[in-house]
Parts: sequence; structure tokens; C-alpha cells
Amino acid sequence: MVLKINDTGSLVEALQLGLNRAGYLSREPDGIFGVITRQAVSDFQKAFGLECTGIADEDTLQYIERFIRGYYTRKIKKGDTLWQIAASSGISLNSLIAANPLADPLSLVPDSEIVVPYGFDIVPDNISYSYYLTQLILQGLKMRYPFISLNNEGKSIQDKSIDVLRVGTGKKEIFINAGFHANEWLNIPVVLKFTEEFLKASIEERDIYGLDTREIYQNVTMHIMPLVNPDGLDLVTGALNSGEYFLKAKEISESYPFVPFTSGWKANINGVDLNLQFPAQWERAREIKFAQGFTAPSPIEYVGKAPLTEPEAVCAYNYTLKNDFRMILAYHSQGSIIYWRYDDFLPPESERIGIALSEASGYPLEITPPDSSFAGYKDWFISQYNRPGYTIETGLGTNPLPISDFGKIYEANKLLIAQALKEVQSL
Repeated sequence: MVLKINDTGSLVEALQLGLNRAGYLSREPDGIFGVITRQAVSDFQKAFGLECTGIADEDTLQYIERFIRGYYTRKIKKGDTLWQIAASSGISLNSLIAANPLADPLSLVPDSEIVVPYGFDIVPDNISYSYYLTQLILQGLKMRYPFISLNNEGKSIQDKSIDVLRVGTGKKEIFINAGFHANEWLNIPVVLKFTEEFLKASIEERDIYGLDTREIYQNVTMHIMPLVNPDGLDLVTGALNSGEYFLKAKEISESYPFVPFTSGWKANINGVDLNLQFPAQWERAREIKFAQGFTAPSPIEYVGKAPLTEPEAVCAYNYTLKNDFRMILAYHSQGSIIYWRYDDFLPPESERIGIALSEASGYPLEITPPDSSFAGYKDWFISQYNRPGYTIETGLGTNPLPISDFGKIYEANKLLIAQALKEVQSL
């Protein structure tokens, strides 16, 4: 990847984020690679001994990425102590110890390498997201908190990794996913920011949002799949703006001129709505969507040729089958509401827990509208397991919701997720 003058989109925003954190760009990321960004790149290159071209080539990005991941590595020198390293780096001793569980604080080995977190949080809440940014965040969280697991569970159409963070050691398992719909990407930082805040509180042995993090860590295992649809996300936020897949998506969109290209795109890159791909009366969903005119690949509402034809939906499906989730939260956007029912299923405790989630977040508990009541992930989970499953619809407005809405959305959903962690212990 190479970024240069006049480039735009979420990849440029990620570059600007790194430059900003490194101290070479004072303005907020805007996704436009102009003369100010070019000068910042040149200044960064000079400081790190790179050729000063003003072009963010692979070598330059390799250095900038450490400020996006939120850590760097350094070799131990004779006489170093973790206390000295933490103090000179302006970070807490707890964060340094957590990132280096195998290092003996009383006897550091010269020339061995340690991980040094930066003093800022990793998960940004001021820029658009991309697969590239999400990957760097996940890598950073894994390095800062090596006691969690990060696993690849599948691939997208474009061979992008669909990853899961696993946090906790408890028997009560909860699955939180986001990014099924491409233009509902604002939920990715919602679930990742909560995860980071929980991890930070756990190493500091403090409560967060009414949670005893030590108790939750021992009793609950959180599975977080933050980005189910990486190809669609990149199309919407400009990381995918040329080439075969872009042209294919553009051709699909031309048959649906009422859906803005690319901002209206919900589907995967094949034009299939991933949340209409599950074996929960899929045939009924097809009847409804075909009657609405979505009979072929589309930016929205196309169910596909059959259930589970798309690799991203298969990934979420298979990951669910191989685990023992007591509850799921599936994040979408529009309405600031919680959908909790599927057909005539009424899993034990589902209404009571739904009311608790509603009270925590301020989102009303509602029944899914009839034309969206079938073939969704939450629908399949409830019908398969008869356990509580919730579709959380965040925010109000037009998708993709602006990043300026993040603060309000997160205030509601950090409390909702915290409540869900409390509730899952009883299931």
C-alpha cells in the first residue's frame, strides 16, 4: 500500500491518525492527503531516518503503524528496570507488566526484547474505519494484553481475515458481533472500545460501569467478532476505490439508482445482505425481499441464492456452532432500539434480560418488523439454541452514521454491554 498527495478515504484517515499520535500532524484526521499531510509525512520520514519523499510508502507505513497499534518494542539494556522504562515512557507500571508477562521485573535479561505500550488508548473514536485499521487495532490489543486470544475464523470474498478476540476464562460465554452491514461500521469502535476499556480496568484491578472486572473475567468469556463484512466496509469508507471488485460493485449499484453508491451499500462485495443468509425461515425472507424487487445482487436486501452461500455469513455461523454461547448481541444501526424476539420462540429469561438491557441503555425493547423478521443471525441463533439473542440497533439518522455520533451511542452501549455481562452469568 502506498498513500500520496490527493488520495482520500479511510486509509488516509488511519495514516493521519498515526501522524497525529506521533506528534507530526496537529490537525484532526480528515481523510484528505493534502500538502499539510505530505509535509507531516516528510517530517516523520526525516525523524526516523527514511527518504523524505512525502509519500507514505510501505517502509514509512511500517514505522507509522506502531502509533496506530499503540506499542513498540525495545531491547533491554544492562541496568534497565521495568519501573525505569515505565517512568521514562510516561506509562503505568501495570500496563508494562501486563504486556510482558514473561519478563522477570527483578532480573531483566540484557538484549531481550520487551513490548512498550504508548500512553494513549488504541481504539480511535474520531475517524472512519477500514479493514486495515481494524487489523492494526486487534494486533495492538493482543500485544498489550497477551493473556487474551486473537484468532482468524474465516475469510471474506477478497480473502480478508475475519477475526475474533476472546476475553475471559469463564464458562458462561457471550458472542458480540458487529459489521454485518457495510455502512453500519460505527458499531466496530463501539465493541472494540468497550473491550479495551474492560481490559485496561482488569489489569488495574478496578471496576468499570458497575462491573467487577476480576469476577467477570473469571466467570465469563467474551467472544468479539468486530468486523463480519470487511470488503463491504472498505467499499463504503473508500479503502476499496478501484479494481475488479470495486467495478463489480459499481455495476451492481447501477441497477439500484435509489441507493447511493457507495454510502448506501450494506451487502458484502457480492451484493448479498449477510444478515439475510441464515437458516431461519430463509424462504420466507426471500418471498418478502423478492416482492420488494430485490431479486438479484444488490447493495441492500438481497438474500442470495440460498442460505449460507457467502463466506462471511458461514464464518459467523460456524463460529457459533463450535462454541456454547449463552447469549448473543448482534450490532446494527438505525433506531436506537433492541429487537429480542424471533417468531414464536421465547427463550427462558430473554424478556427479563431484554428489559434490563433496555433500562441500562435507554433503548426500548421492540419486536422486529414483519418485513425484517426472518433469516437474520439473531433469528437463527434463537431458533437453533432457544437462548437469549438481541439485535442492537444503534443511533438515528442515515447510514453510515457520522463519527460525531459515536459519543452518544457509546454512552448507551457501554452500559448495555456491561449489563449483558452481568446477566449472562445467571444463564
